[in-house]
Amino acid sequence: MTDEGLVDRMALPRPDVTVADAEEILLAHYSLSGTLVELGSQQDRNYRVDSDRGRYVLKICHAAYETRELEAQNAAIHHLKSKPDAPRVPNVIATNDGREIVVLTVRGQGYQVRLLEYLEGRGLTELRYVAPASVAALGALCARLAQALADFNHPGLDRSLQWDLRRAGPVAVQLLSAITDSAARDRIAKTMVMAVRRIQPLAPSLRLQAVHHDVTGDNVVGHRNAHGHTIPDGVIDFGDIIRGWLVGDLAVTCASLLHQAEGDPFHILPAVTAYQAIYPLTAEELKALWPLVVARAVILVASGEQQISVDPENDYVRGNLDREWAIFDTAMSVPFELMEAAILKAAGADVAAPETSGWLPLLPDIDPAGIAYVDLGVQSPHFSAGNWLNSDMDWRLLARAATENGTAATRYGEYRLSRAGTAKKQATCALHVDTCLAAGSAVAAPFAGRIGWKDQHLTLTGDSVTLHLDGLDLSVEDQAEIAAGDPLGTVVGEASSLGGLRVQLCSVAGLEPPLFATPREAAAWSALCPSPSLLLGPEADAPRADSTELLARRRAHLAGAQKNYYAAPPQIERGWREHLFDVEGRAYLDMVNNVSILGHGHPKLAAAIGAQWLRLNTNSRFHYAAITEFSERLAALAPDELDTVFLVNSGSEANDLALRLAQAHSGARNMLCLLEAYHGWSAASDAVSTSIADNPQALTTRPDWVHAVISPNTYRGAFRGPNTASAYLSAVTPVLEAIDAGGGGLAGFICEAVYGNAGGIPLPDGYLQQVYGEVRARGGLCIADEVQVGYGRLGHYFWGFEQQGVVPDIITIAKGMGNGHPLGAVITTREIAQSLEKEGTFFSSTGGSPVSCVAGMTVLDIIAEEKLQENARTVGDHLKARLAALIDRYPVAGAVHGMGLYLGLEFVRDRTTLEPATEETAAICDRLLALGVIMQPTGDHQNVLKIKPPLCLSIESADFFADMLEKVLDEGW
Repeated sequence: MTDEGLVDRMALPRPDVTVADAEEILLAHYSLSGTLVELGSQQDRNYRVDSDRGRYVLKICHAAYETRELEAQNAAIHHLKSKPDAPRVPNVIATNDGREIVVLTVRGQGYQVRLLEYLEGRGLTELRYVAPASVAALGALCARLAQALADFNHPGLDRSLQWDLRRAGPVAVQLLSAITDSAARDRIAKTMVMAVRRIQPLAPSLRLQAVHHDVTGDNVVGHRNAHGHTIPDGVIDFGDIIRGWLVGDLAVTCASLLHQAEGDPFHILPAVTAYQAIYPLTAEELKALWPLVVARAVILVASGEQQISVDPENDYVRGNLDREWAIFDTAMSVPFELMEAAILKAAGADVAAPETSGWLPLLPDIDPAGIAYVDLGVQSPHFSAGNWLNSDMDWRLLARAATENGTAATRYGEYRLSRAGTAKKQATCALHVDTCLAAGSAVAAPFAGRIGWKDQHLTLTGDSVTLHLDGLDLSVEDQAEIAAGDPLGTVVGEASSLGGLRVQLCSVAGLEPPLFATPREAAAWSALCPSPSLLLGPEADAPRADSTELLARRRAHLAGAQKNYYAAPPQIERGWREHLFDVEGRAYLDMVNNVSILGHGHPKLAAAIGAQWLRLNTNSRFHYAAITEFSERLAALAPDELDTVFLVNSGSEANDLALRLAQAHSGARNMLCLLEAYHGWSAASDAVSTSIADNPQALTTRPDWVHAVISPNTYRGAFRGPNTASAYLSAVTPVLEAIDAGGGGLAGFICEAVYGNAGGIPLPDGYLQQVYGEVRARGGLCIADEVQVGYGRLGHYFWGFEQQGVVPDIITIAKGMGNGHPLGAVITTREIAQSLEKEGTFFSSTGGSPVSCVAGMTVLDIIAEEKLQENARTVGDHLKARLAALIDRYPVAGAVHGMGLYLGLEFVRDRTTLEPATEETAAICDRLLALGVIMQPTGDHQNVLKIKPPLCLSIESADFFADMLEKVLDEGW
């Protein structure tokens, strides 16, 4: 076809074939009738046909397209059907007389008609968020398809097509005439020129074969995996199949992903990695990939604008324009060189390093071994109590080190804590080195090059790299050519004072590189901005943490049952208030850590523990003031009747001891507990734990002295709503009667006063009053497990049992009472405590130690001083209202449970059946992690978000969590 013919075809509107016309065609040629729904297309007319024989797609194409082009599409489908590893493709449906293509005329216009099977599945285009797993699966599908087409040949593949990226430059020129906005037209034209300049030298090395050339979210369908991610496995349209560049096929796929990338071009990289693992591209093809993505973006916007001009009623094209401009803007948001480096690294290929042999010292009068490098990373000992939040903290530390040592410097590649934040794209990785040294220090050219000077910023551009310097009194002319070793100037500053010199290298001439990169982009930027250690010595490079290797070591030596959060967890090495920080300087909002009730890194607690440890730490059998004072304070927090305290190390130990007390005091062994409950991991506390999420065999492995009754779950239990106490008591009565009949007596009843493990569900009003009465009537003791829900977390109450208006016989506490220090307690009456002495004495070696007691008292002090219970009430009520508002908008959000800062948001697939959305909840938690929120599921069905952050949670942080959760529910996971 001539270029004129291609131009004419590019200007074609969709075929003028109505639904009525299509119905006649179907009946006449396929003996089919049914309901027709038009599907979007740029230049074809497509109808979905729902008939009693199945579902199909009727495709109507202009006669301007050669029949052999359509024959090639059909032949490719047949070819792929014979390949066992190829993606799913639709069947081609023949006419009544056996033809696969029908040539016909409608109102004087010639068209070609085909009928294909409708391939069921979910597309990607309608998704607002495409998970990395889906991105990788799309890349893998593209590779499998190309691999399966590698031996496919057909005369119809050699065609003139506006989407053929080999013709991108000329096609763009033809299309640009339709764009009336001159600024947009110029921008598009300049972009295409840049892309073509990078493609042309590589073009002779790019492989040709049959390629689909349109593996996009519109043209693939897939299934949902266990995490709710759409995994494409089928291809539904072959309208753009050609003999073209193999890498161009992947470029089309990558470009299609950019409108769902939130402006982040690195979003495509999982597709590149997956493609390369199946059907490897050459180094030249990998280098051509991003310019071809940009070229595709240009053609998309130019073609869309042009098509609207000839077919203004085409809502499909008009609806795509914003998406195509988003693709274009994202493609042009980063330098070509950066994406080339990122793609090469994603594919496991090498990125060429600049030539550095023969370089001379940058600071000729300073011994590199004498430079003191300051640790500004996440684990730096210089940081505590949030001091890194001071805007000048890094410079103050640098200047102090220089004052002490003479010359000091920061480290290249270090993830700076001072740069950490909750924003998704926070740039924390230093791509430069700042030095602090004597003003007037000489600075010399390490290599030959040309000088550039602008706004106190010097560049020295050599053959393969540019040196960027700030902080110089210049001693050479702008644009001067200088030799290696020639003086560049001296460090700015008055005599006998310190000055600063910023040093950065960049291999891209004319590019002003950023000083910091996001962790996601750090590897690619580091390839373009090599380390100044080449000029300052090897100590200028910060050590890198290998979190993957560290996790492997953990799993090699730590018992497998001792799990960690997340399949690919961030390496958390610092905390401050309600935030945690990983080794790359990423801040995460901690919404699950009820152990750290005060928040992380509290200076007063750290100081108190440290001071006590320096004085004394021993076991609780010694006589010292702290154990007396702490016991008195704990007893004072409990109801008057409960005046005696045991100090232990954990909640499991506290509950174990409480069970032993109940059995010793009552003389019986039988214990009543609730289903869906968790009380600990020790033999006794595990025995009364019935949560199948924690132990899948819990319901079939309880010892005979444990008697579990149905959980009073007012949301999904046997009886629903707040006024169900009597109904739930009726389920307890037969169990109590069976215990009575057995003659062994009842030792007691243990439960959380708010159903913590199920997501903070309050018990029905009056439930504990009634059950406590029945238990006590049989001589049993009532144990309130307050390990999770007590200590002010509920905001409106200090203890959970207060909400039920009861007083237990035994209170167990742990977790928050030590803010992470191993500390637990049992509070009971003197009489009950003395019952244990019949079995011998009791002690816990470190429970109640001087350090533990000081930790516990300091926590109580801080709770009071910082009004954390009041904060839990205020912030918790605000957050609960934010979460409740989600229920009206998102069907998956079933209910909000709890109060204060012990909340649970339960996800369901159906609000009538309450089918738990287990997989969705796990995927939501993973997406929240990517957005900077630590969140985990809870409950027997693992479908409830367990929201129990430090009690210092601010309104701003609560809103951040609610905003990110709303974003996930709105966009998908």
